[in-house]
Amino acid sequence: MNETMQLLSAREQFFRRERRSVRVAREFVREPATEWGFGARLDDILLCVSELATNAVVHGVPPGRGYLVRVLLADEGRALLVEVHDSGDGVPAARVPDGESGRGLLIVTALADAWGVGERLPGKVVWCRFDAER
Repeated sequence: MNETMQLLSAREQFFRRERRSVRVAREFVREPATEWGFGARLDDILLCVSELATNAVVHGVPPGRGYLVRVLLADEGRALLVEVHDSGDGVPAARVPDGESGRGLLIVTALADAWGVGERLPGKVVWCRFDAER
């Protein structure tokens, strides 16, 4: 994520390590994304939230821990950022799918304008950015 982006607004919520939290994370992001004018990209945003939250639950969150979803309005309202923070090891990467799994970050790559992985202690933050429709 570009550290020089000016943030206008932010919301965050903590989620438990359970599969049903993915749906709740989507609903959490829906309201600010719509409120901040990203309704035209809402389907893409929510699909990416699903993929990142699922990856956190399945691969990134150790037992007994949870994950944080932060949604940010940045760049004078021209960008929406979604961050998923977890305390797990490893650096996620888009890869060739393996059977029924492995498509999540390929989907994020296709739908988001940018995505990446940042460090945090412990763990990592996986983020994606959506630029406003022009």
